[in-house]
Amino acid sequence: MAELESLETAAEHERILREIESTDTACIGPTLRSVYDGEEHGRFMEKLEARIRNHDREIEKMCNFHYQGFVDSITELLKVRGEAQKLKNQVTDTNRKLQSEGKELIIAMEELKQCRLQQRNISATVDKLTLCLPVLEMYSKLREQMKSKRHYPALKTLEHLEHTYLPQVSHYRFCKVMVDNIPKLREEIKEVSMSDLKDFLESIRKHSDKIGETAMKQDCRYNQWKIIARIFFSLLLSPNIKAQQQRNLDNIVSQHPRISGGKKSKKEACAGSDLEVKNTSPMSEQDSGILDVEDEEEDEEVPGAQELVDFSPVYRCLHIYSVLGARETFENYYRKQRRKQARLVLQPPSNMHETLDGYRKYFNQIVGFFVVEDHILHTTQGLVNRAYIDELWEMALSKTIAALRTHSSYCSDPSLVLDLKNLIVLFADTLQGYGFPVNQLFDMLLEIQDQYSETLLKKWSGVFRNILDSDNYSPIPVTNEEIYKKMVAQFPFQDAELEKQPFPKKFPFSEFVPKVYNQIKEFIYACLKFSEDLHLSSTEVDDMIRKSTNLLLTRTLSNCLQNVIKRKNVGLTELVQIIINTTHLEKSCKFLEEFITNITNVLPETVHTTKLYGTTTFKDARHAAEEEIYTNLNQKIDQFLQLADYDWMALEPGSRASDYLVDLIGFLRSTFAVFTHLPGKVAQTACMSACKHLSTSLMQLLLEAEVRQLTLGALQQFNLDVEECEQFARSGPVPGFQGDTLQLAFIDLRQLLDLFIQWDWSTYLADYGQPTCKYLRVNPTTALVLLEKISRVMRDTSRKNNVFAQFRKNERDKQKLIDTVAKQLRGLINSHHS
Repeated sequence: MAELESLETAAEHERILREIESTDTACIGPTLRSVYDGEEHGRFMEKLEARIRNHDREIEKMCNFHYQGFVDSITELLKVRGEAQKLKNQVTDTNRKLQSEGKELIIAMEELKQCRLQQRNISATVDKLTLCLPVLEMYSKLREQMKSKRHYPALKTLEHLEHTYLPQVSHYRFCKVMVDNIPKLREEIKEVSMSDLKDFLESIRKHSDKIGETAMKQDCRYNQWKIIARIFFSLLLSPNIKAQQQRNLDNIVSQHPRISGGKKSKKEACAGSDLEVKNTSPMSEQDSGILDVEDEEEDEEVPGAQELVDFSPVYRCLHIYSVLGARETFENYYRKQRRKQARLVLQPPSNMHETLDGYRKYFNQIVGFFVVEDHILHTTQGLVNRAYIDELWEMALSKTIAALRTHSSYCSDPSLVLDLKNLIVLFADTLQGYGFPVNQLFDMLLEIQDQYSETLLKKWSGVFRNILDSDNYSPIPVTNEEIYKKMVAQFPFQDAELEKQPFPKKFPFSEFVPKVYNQIKEFIYACLKFSEDLHLSSTEVDDMIRKSTNLLLTRTLSNCLQNVIKRKNVGLTELVQIIINTTHLEKSCKFLEEFITNITNVLPETVHTTKLYGTTTFKDARHAAEEEIYTNLNQKIDQFLQLADYDWMALEPGSRASDYLVDLIGFLRSTFAVFTHLPGKVAQTACMSACKHLSTSLMQLLLEAEVRQLTLGALQQFNLDVEECEQFARSGPVPGFQGDTLQLAFIDLRQLLDLFIQWDWSTYLADYGQPTCKYLRVNPTTALVLLEKISRVMRDTSRKNNVFAQFRKNERDKQKLIDTVAKQLRGLINSHHS
């Protein structure tokens, strides 16, 4: 067993030695480790030593075998060394000779080498400079463009420099500096272009009124051509309104001797916009926002609104931001700033309503704002869109309408309201020409029309008051044919009898009739002026004019007439003349109807046509004047009656009627004499009313409670006054009464006085209550009051006269009779009450 293990160990050691002999030295480590890991390390070392001795013996044998050859080789080498030394000497000598002889050539070659090196360097330098110079030139061009504020070309140059030139020379240090500066240059271009845009926005904000003024001036001239054409055709179609339309035409032509230019059509505007884009391309070198425009002479064409504005800052900034990939940022900024400016523009000044210039500047700013936005819409792709414009317009429309409603309500001058309407129409037409919907503005104008009518009514109220206050209320005298024809031309009056009369003659009416008639026509013209350019149909215009005219007649003119009629100092002559005047004005209403029909070309037979209420107005005024005449006459009668001074205790009557009554009758005669031109019923009613009032007042005078006693003598004097009144009634102060109709006004007095003067109590008491009673108009109460007054006188007389017994007896008998009659009268009164 031990022998077997010894054999295995020896075999293992042999294997390791062979492996050591055949293995590379770098890889012998694992083999040696296996030796050290084993337990036979000493034996392996012995084995290794034996193997080394074997190899040494083999080397020695081999050296001994080859030793002679080695000695021979050394001998040959020694011989070769001698020959080599000789050869070396020869080569050295040859080299020395060569070096000595080629020294000049070497110098020439060195010079040639240096020249070739310089040539190569120069060529390389030229090549490098050829690459670098365009870069430097482009960079210099970039700086020049930046200096001259040509920012969009500078951005293009920067792009070429970055993407085309710099990559070719990127290994140079100056190129790295340029590359590092490119973001800074871009940012600088952005900032400068944005600064130019801000200057542009600020400039158009300040000058938007000038832009709007120019746009509206173009539209105004275009509208003036339309007005001239419309008036021209109106002259052809409606000769009845020729004079007024001719005046309008003359006014327009005189204000604008030479109308040129005109509003561009949308197609022309777009074409002009495209042309302007070319002219103001982003390569333009000028960044001015608003071009200077000198005041044009009247005969020069008004420049287009867009011709005033250089939009190149917007285009440049838009292109720059688009190239830099920040277009959305630019769009948002532009729209935000313009919204802010829109809010500022739409904020009206607090005193805008004071003058038309305030409204004009307000409208000019709005028009200028939207003209700029419309141009931006059509000349840029997406900077603003239709939805954005529509949103701004809706906001502008609502704020503008609200501002106009507020400020126009303060306006009390119809001329200013009319000018404001024309300005609003021009404002609406101008913006409509740019495609903005303006129906709400025209709807608002219909609201302003109501206010305009109110201001007209106030103005015409003053006009009518002045006419009525300055009128002399006397028929208009005419001295010759020319004045007569002139008056007939002013007022439609025809009277065959008056035409036959010789000059001088008089119209029945006073001057306020033609003046009022012509002022009504002027009012109709004023209403018509407001309806122009409102896009209304003839029927709507006719209805508007008729409604306004009705308000003028039924409210304004009616109130003025009523005020004149009701004022304290108006006399009967004036009232009579007012009745005559209103009669003629009433007859003229049909001519006013025809006048409106000629203006509007709407026949009065048309369905829904409003009728004029002038007839009713003048009838009401005439009735009021009639009532005032009746009241005035009664007041005059009362004033005369206040002068009555009866001696109620007189024993004997006078020889004639009282003086105050004679004067009263004289006044009534002279008053009714001027009633000749009044309608018959009016004069008759006035006369009957005066007589009734006189009769009633005399009755009240007779029955006054303050008059406690009354003699028969005083009663007879009173009877003389009543007879004077009856005589006046019989004389027929006003024609048209049948028989004794006017005398019936005094029948109550007459029967009462006859009863007492004739002392016919038996007849009165016997026939009382019968239709054929002689004293049918005598009331028992009235008779009793008067009888008691007479009774008191008789009682006082009987107490004073105690001398004659017979006289006392007659007085007592008469007193008994009076008491008996009084008792019977009381019985009649009680029975009547029961």
